[in-house]
Amino acid sequence: MKNLETSYMGIPLKNPVILGASELSSDIESLKKAEQAGAAAIVYKTLFEEQIQLEDLQFDELKEEYNDIHAEMTSLYPDIDRSEIEYYLVKIRNAKESLSIPMIASLNAVNDASWFRYARLIEETGVDGIELNLYQTPTQFDLDASEIEKRQIDMVAEIKKELSIPVSVKLSSDYTNILHFTKRLDEAGVDAMVLFNSFFQPDINIENESHRRAFNFSKKGDYKQSLRIAGMLYDRINASICGSRGVFDGDDIIKLILSGATCVQTVSAVYRHGIKHITEMIRGVEEWMERKGYDSIEQFRGKLSDSVLNKNDNLLIYKRAQYVDLILHSDTIFGNMEHRGF
Repeated sequence: MKNLETSYMGIPLKNPVILGASELSSDIESLKKAEQAGAAAIVYKTLFEEQIQLEDLQFDELKEEYNDIHAEMTSLYPDIDRSEIEYYLVKIRNAKESLSIPMIASLNAVNDASWFRYARLIEETGVDGIELNLYQTPTQFDLDASEIEKRQIDMVAEIKKELSIPVSVKLSSDYTNILHFTKRLDEAGVDAMVLFNSFFQPDINIENESHRRAFNFSKKGDYKQSLRIAGMLYDRINASICGSRGVFDGDDIIKLILSGATCVQTVSAVYRHGIKHITEMIRGVEEWMERKGYDSIEQFRGKLSDSVLNKNDNLLIYKRAQYVDLILHSDTIFGNMEHRGF
């Protein structure tokens, strides 16, 4: 049996596979199945500030609706006895108590006061860590990027100071210089970086001429940008690196670990193939390690990172050298494609 143990944000994990935040990770039965399938940790479904605001508004309206009913009749309307944030906290506490593997909460807020308030309340549930989802949708033409980044870093630094549990940050890939931004987050004391978030994007139904909801599941191969940045960050920041987006099988996990990640988060693969697919993903890593003669993950983690390759005088594969190499050898590449009938 190979040693797949690793560490994420200071939390020991039995293997590198984490079930990421989704609808699946809010159902206790699904969480138990994920644990049985071998998941090393769970990120509970994200708490969104807008969701709380909307449902609290509906909650207030519901209370107003029953203002004139007799006191004894309130038992017929149990929904008016709780707020949405209280309901969420009870659910995550129950989920934590039902599992033996680490559970990480996930938070996405807008206002600074909400970030701090919800983070403190979440910590009280007993979770092992908290994941902050940083997402800034461009809506103002006069708001400078550096101002947005400074506000986010300051906010994360303050949350980190206030909490005793580890704090990770799940990032968008849209920052102008993601390396500079992650370095500043690292200096602020963040325990881990998750590369990267997959956000819902608007779509349009051209027949109805209206907007429609669209699920943007990751596709096989979407991990490549995470791989590149993980390879650039390895050995250059103190925070753990977690690969995310497009992690579908053992091969994807191995590639991200070779680039420098300590673990991965997977969601779309579980939606497409079922919770039991987690077992297959872990088995794929074990079989590769057996074939290659590795006894532990640490023996090959970061082996193909930028810092290690540079020490060995290899090509700067994570920088423009890869792009230039592709252009210089385009005839060979496209010739092989033609030979295969493309």
